Amino acid sequence: MGIQIVRFKKNNETNWGVVSNNQIKVLEDNYSTLAELLDNGEEEARRIADDVNASTVSFEEVTLLSPITKPARIICQGANYSTHREESGMEANRPPFNLIFSKADSSLCGAEDNILCPPNVKLLDYEIELGLVIGREISNAVEATDENLGEFLAGLVIGNDVSARDVQLVEGQWLKGKSYRTFCPVGPYFYLLDKEEIPAIHDLELDLWVNDELRQSANTSQLLFKPAETITELSQIMDLSKGDLILSGTTGGVAMKLTPEILKMVSNPTLSVEEKTNALLESQSENDSYLKDGDIVRARIKSKDGKIDLGELKNAVRRELPVTSILG
Repeated sequence: MGIQIVRFKKNNETNWGVVSNNQIKVLEDNYSTLAELLDNGEEEARRIADDVNASTVSFEEVTLLSPITKPARIICQGANYSTHREESGMEANRPPFNLIFSKADSSLCGAEDNILCPPNVKLLDYEIELGLVIGREISNAVEATDENLGEFLAGLVIGNDVSARDVQLVEGQWLKGKSYRTFCPVGPYFYLLDKEEIPAIHDLELDLWVNDELRQSANTSQLLFKPAETITELSQIMDLSKGDLILSGTTGGVAMKLTPEILKMVSNPTLSVEEKTNALLESQSENDSYLKDGDIVRARIKSKDGKIDLGELKNAVRRELPVTSILG
């Protein structure tokens, strides 16, 4: 069985630990990055999980940090569930290509941190995603399969691909619209997989709530482009390193609801920014599902039998004031 690993801060000191009986067993050695933990600390983590004499701290004593550490590539799959494709104005069927984009690693934040909404963003959205953590250096084309997937993956995390839809769609800048600081809550656990658990990746339950209202619910069996084929494709294009993160896509239930006509309009490069902005905002004017100041977003991913449990993200939304308001 895999183990739940947390990265945390206590008394201004950052450390790693293994979750056991609602306590954190503290690793003796400090590791500055997740890659270093995977290189040098995995054996210690597995050993301490069974050590009844290990030093412990309570969750109340610590601040949880993102288990994905900088520097890291954050590679994202877009529109990878039929339900999300349909609500976004696309055809529900699997498309002919895997939609790939990225987020800046400065968007990473912890499982209990606030999501900060910039003053210019009007349409702030949420996206629960299964995060796949790369477990080895990949510098050439590889052939990942369901049988050998464990050679390439170290573990799993929950990710929330927070998105500024008015920036992403109107400007056509997915990197910018998804990379504001705090737009990638991750955690609370890095679930270090055992090899025999790899098949369970294809049968995990994803649920996201906003203010206790269930908005998203799906199973990873519904992914259109599966983890193995995605890693195979990415390896033909780019290098990947230990500790890098692949966000595998979100399911239906996000705030954004687009018709094919509106999607075509906001994607039209011949229209002005003003025309596209007005069309998008008007189409969403009666949509009350976008995130607002004070909203609480919770996300969980686990197997049906509970043996794999990635914990729960719980992030409050805070709208930032314009600089002119701060300065008075």
